[in-house]
Amino acid sequence: MAKHKLIFQPVGAKIEVEGGANILEAAAESGIYINSLCGGEGVCGKCKVQITRGEAKPTSQSIRFLSREEINSSFVLACQTEVRSDLEVWVPPEARLEEEQILTTESMVCYQSPQDLEIKDTLDIPSLLYMPVTQKIYLSLPKPSITDNLADLDRVFREVRKKIQAPTLEISLGSLRSVASMLRENEWEVTATLYPIDDHCVEILSLEPGDTCAENYGIACDIGTTTIVAQLVDLRSGAILGVEASHNQQARYGEDVISRMIYACSRGGLSPIHQAVVETVNTLIDTLEEKHGVEAGNVTALTAAGNTTMTHLFLGLEPCTIRLEPYIPTANFLPSASAAELDLHVHPNGRVTCVPGVSSYVGGDITAGVLASGISNSAQVSALIDIGTNGEIVIGNNEWLVCCSASAGPAFEGSGTKCGMRATRGAIQKVVIDSEKVHYETIGGAKARGICGSGLIDTIAELYRNRIIDSSGKFPRASAHPRVREYEDDMEFVLASGDETETGKSVVITESDISNLIKSKGAILAAMRLLLNNVGMSFEDLERIFVAGGFGNYLEVEKAIFIGLLPDVAPERVKFIGNSSLTGARMALLSRHALARAKTLAKQMTYIELSVDPKFYDEFVAALFLPHTDMDLYPSVKRVMGG
Repeated sequence: MAKHKLIFQPVGAKIEVEGGANILEAAAESGIYINSLCGGEGVCGKCKVQITRGEAKPTSQSIRFLSREEINSSFVLACQTEVRSDLEVWVPPEARLEEEQILTTESMVCYQSPQDLEIKDTLDIPSLLYMPVTQKIYLSLPKPSITDNLADLDRVFREVRKKIQAPTLEISLGSLRSVASMLRENEWEVTATLYPIDDHCVEILSLEPGDTCAENYGIACDIGTTTIVAQLVDLRSGAILGVEASHNQQARYGEDVISRMIYACSRGGLSPIHQAVVETVNTLIDTLEEKHGVEAGNVTALTAAGNTTMTHLFLGLEPCTIRLEPYIPTANFLPSASAAELDLHVHPNGRVTCVPGVSSYVGGDITAGVLASGISNSAQVSALIDIGTNGEIVIGNNEWLVCCSASAGPAFEGSGTKCGMRATRGAIQKVVIDSEKVHYETIGGAKARGICGSGLIDTIAELYRNRIIDSSGKFPRASAHPRVREYEDDMEFVLASGDETETGKSVVITESDISNLIKSKGAILAAMRLLLNNVGMSFEDLERIFVAGGFGNYLEVEKAIFIGLLPDVAPERVKFIGNSSLTGARMALLSRHALARAKTLAKQMTYIELSVDPKFYDEFVAALFLPHTDMDLYPSVKRVMGG
């Protein structure tokens, strides 16, 4: 088949591809990122590009995502357009990967005095519980003699047992091969890196010359669907030496977990998507090691937390049965692995541990969040909410925990809305409507390009408060508001006109967008109500609500309550705890007790599958209004709206 040349602008990247490949695939091969929330399935419409030279026509499947103006201007969907000739392709700003607001901060919650805490260099782990995943000990061994003729390995074991309690000691064959020469070449002075497998067995991961006890580091990692965050931690002191974050390179195969599962289990296979997440993690590790002068061989442990799908893809496990009824993962409790098995850029024998999950859709990131929030250590009834494509919710206290996952859809993350986008430069993130004026704030102070999740919630709350939309999210057809207009059979509200935006196109929110957002918030609220009903409680019984994750960090509590995303509680009872997945991962890295506690929590949480609970649908339908069908559940909103 003939080959064709493509040039991607504005960066000028060039590539030659076989005819028949689509533009999205060619872009990925040349290292150009084009937004594709659906992973190339042609159902999100976010990979719009403009053909500036050459000829390519939109397919019938593409046309429904393109306006007449865009079709006339040679726009196509990259994932649906095959390369049949040489092309020059312009990737517009809204389709590019920009620097995202990635939450690298976190808060530990102290239940005796709940408050938002400053980030600390170390965790408040009691010294008795401070037991990192790996530790180094210096050994000065007596030389063998006729009267002390133990084998080299037995001699090492004897010295280790003088320093720690270890009924059983193990070492791998690979590590054993170099023991004889290392001991003799270094005058019998070496450092052993130890990994306690359990209370009875300790593995010697490596022996190295001299005393290197001062050089022992670990990586705590939050493997998110959208972003990955890594911290470099000194395992001797618990101090955080640095933190780095990056967009998850898996995004080229789809923005959500369902798209990535489909890719891994059909079109592309598991290997590319597994390698993408490993490459992202390695990039972060390399940066941390270089910035802080740490050698890869001195990083001896990595602890990761992520949702069930991300954990499977990170470890190279097939995720195919996660999305198919009865929704079964390969494992919730995952064995530790050596770094070499995953090609990670740390010590080859370094231990890689993943925080355990509960089910297919309540993963290790939520277990880590429960660990970090401390809700299982208090008699107070609390809720932990992580809002994303799936809204994971845990409710309970020190006696019981129930959890579920509500399929909120991708609306909060910018998909499924006309001008929706990730929380990147130029995204409208805060909105206030004052009569006919709209005051908005964009990320980075840049010209508006679209609107992200927090901005969408602000907008809906402001539209409802100003009675521009009704409780069902509809614009009155006789609306006299100058910013409401009808466009291509849909009503929409103009937040920023074309002369204010980077793209020259108006940033709007449509009636269809609002409908999608109401369904998303309705799913989360219905899930919370169902969990509480199952334990004989109501919103009034919640003494504390913890909101985790990047999206929650930019959420305005009053507006989230106003639209019915959060229950109507006093705003001071809602606490943002930042990246609790990262906090929990670091706790498990620095304390084997914390890791054991995470395993206990994952076993204790009772998972409720909403898809088979007939009461969930009733709760969901009741929540498809602003803020809810039953206004008595929202007295604060009722007072404002006078209803």
